[in-house]
Amino acid sequence: MQTQSLGGRHLNVLVVDVGGTHIKVLATGQTEPREFPSGPAMTPKRMVAGVKKLTADWKYDVVSMGYPGPVLRNRPVADPHNLAAGWIGFHFGEAFGRPLKFINDAAMQALGSYKGGKLLFLGLGTGLGSAMIVDGVVEPMELGHLPYKKATYEDYVGLRGLEKWGKKKWRRHVADVVARLIAALEPDDVVLGGGNVKKLKELPRGCRAGDNANAFLGGFRLWGQADDRILPSGPAVKEHRRRKEHQDGNTGTNRHQKPGHRAADQTYGLEGSADPL
Repeated sequence: MQTQSLGGRHLNVLVVDVGGTHIKVLATGQTEPREFPSGPAMTPKRMVAGVKKLTADWKYDVVSMGYPGPVLRNRPVADPHNLAAGWIGFHFGEAFGRPLKFINDAAMQALGSYKGGKLLFLGLGTGLGSAMIVDGVVEPMELGHLPYKKATYEDYVGLRGLEKWGKKKWRRHVADVVARLIAALEPDDVVLGGGNVKKLKELPRGCRAGDNANAFLGGFRLWGQADDRILPSGPAVKEHRRRKEHQDGNTGTNRHQKPGHRAADQTYGLEGSADPL
C-alpha cells in the first residue's frame, strides 16, 4: 500500500463508519470520534447531511466510507438490512465533493485490525459483519446471511439474537458460530469486533478482541495514510509463513488448535485491496 498525496501534499482523510445504530466519523489530526444516531429511517442523503454538519469545522481532502452491506467497484450493490433504502446508485463522492473510497464496514475494521497472514474478522453488532484478509488482500464476506438453525447466523448472534435469547444463550450461540466458521475457513488470526463483543464473558478459543477504533485505522489505511509497516510482496509473505510453520512444528504448536496465535507477533500493514477502489 503506497502513501497517496494530493498535489504533492499529505492527505487529510475523513473516515465515515456507517452502522445500524450510529454514524461515526474521525478525520486526520483529530483525536476524538464524533457520532450521531442512525436507524431504519437513515437514507444516504440524511447521512451525508449529518456528516457534513458534524464535521463542519474539520478539514479533509478525501473520504473513506465503511458500509454495512456488500460493495462492488466502489459502490453498494444492496441496500443495508438495518437502514432505509436508496443507497444503491447514490453518488457519494459527488455528495461530499471529495474523492471517496467505499468499502464494506467489516472489511474496513478488518483492515485496521490486520497484522499479517490469513485474518478472519467477525463483527458482533446490529448484525454479523464478516471479512477476510489473505496475504494482504481484502475479501469482504456476507457470512451473517447464511442459514443457521431456523434462521441465519445474524439472527442468532446479531442484536436481534441478543434481545431474543438473552446474554447467556446468545453467548453460547456466538461460541458455536465462531467455532463453525473457524473450522470451515481455517484462519491464522481471528478478530471479534463490533459493539457487542464487550458483552462476552470470555472470548472463544483462538480469538482476540478487536476495537471499534480499528475501523478508523482501516479507513486511513485505504489511502495509505496510517503509520504502519508495509506488508511484503507475495513471495516474502510465503517465506515468512514457511519459517513460522517450521518454528511451530519444532515447538509442537498446532495452528488448527489455536487459529489466533500465528499473527500475534506480526506488525505488518496492508499491501492492497481486492476491491478496485
